[in-house]
Amino acid sequence: MILKKTSQRFYYKGNQLKQLRAFCAVAKSGKMTDAAEELFLSQPAISLQVRALERELDTVLFERHGPRINMTREGQELYEMARPLVEGLETLNARFNRQMKGDLDSGEVVIAAGESTIIYLLPRLVSQFRERYPNIHVTLRNVTGRDGLAMIRDDEVDLAIGSMLDVPSDISYQPVYSFEPALIMPLGHDLADRKRVHIEDIAPYGLILPPRRLTTWRMVDRVFQQHQVPFNVTLEVGGWEVIKRYVELDFGISIVTGICLRDDDKLVAKNMSAYFPKRSYGTVMRRGKYLSPQARAFVEVAEEAIMPDSPWRVGHSER
Repeated sequence: MILKKTSQRFYYKGNQLKQLRAFCAVAKSGKMTDAAEELFLSQPAISLQVRALERELDTVLFERHGPRINMTREGQELYEMARPLVEGLETLNARFNRQMKGDLDSGEVVIAAGESTIIYLLPRLVSQFRERYPNIHVTLRNVTGRDGLAMIRDDEVDLAIGSMLDVPSDISYQPVYSFEPALIMPLGHDLADRKRVHIEDIAPYGLILPPRRLTTWRMVDRVFQQHQVPFNVTLEVGGWEVIKRYVELDFGISIVTGICLRDDDKLVAKNMSAYFPKRSYGTVMRRGKYLSPQARAFVEVAEEAIMPDSPWRVGHSER
């Protein structure tokens, strides 16, 4: 706080806003009593504020003639300068709150996501978001996990929606939905009639997995190593829909997340949650990042969204 010394007295610069507020109220109404009533202060308090301002500016702002006062030329000049400032302060709280909550009738939110999230999760989230905020433009960036993190760190996107196993220290990950892991196989496969499939049962068969740089491959590799069971990857291919298609064609079997399974799939699916971790999906952003009102609104919708019932969502029984 800055102090200014005038005539051996100290005036706090912070008080000048109060003085200007009192001055503008008097200038507008023309009476100390009316200004005091408007500001819920006593008349002597208003008078002291105005006199303190006059001393600080070393000028006379009002000519006093009994109860009625008139502005001097200096007072008129100051009023023209101070009025926008004081009026702005009067509406500061309301404008600040509007800005924080955002004018959600416009704007944009940019979201990074992997292909599986874009195909299986985001259609419902985007639909519910657009129902609530029809004038906010949504842009989706289809990226891998590594590229998505780079975009988050470079502030090229507002946030990401996806799944994470290992969360870097500069990233905030908030899980929202969880899905069971599943072993999928073609109709009529040797393991199709088994009530429960053990991890050792998978070893003789070739696996179709996403590329090894992706989370699913690393997760499968970790689980098999923990159980000291060998496994054989016969095909690496990206995208759950592509993997399901190759499984249907009997190129191999696969470990997938239940998010990608549908009732009309021509596959047999076995719950593997006894061995593989449930897969969560949620919001991903740079730790400490300021989110725009539009981005905050999308996060709120994601956290509140009603997802369709699925036997592979956590909390449901195996189909």
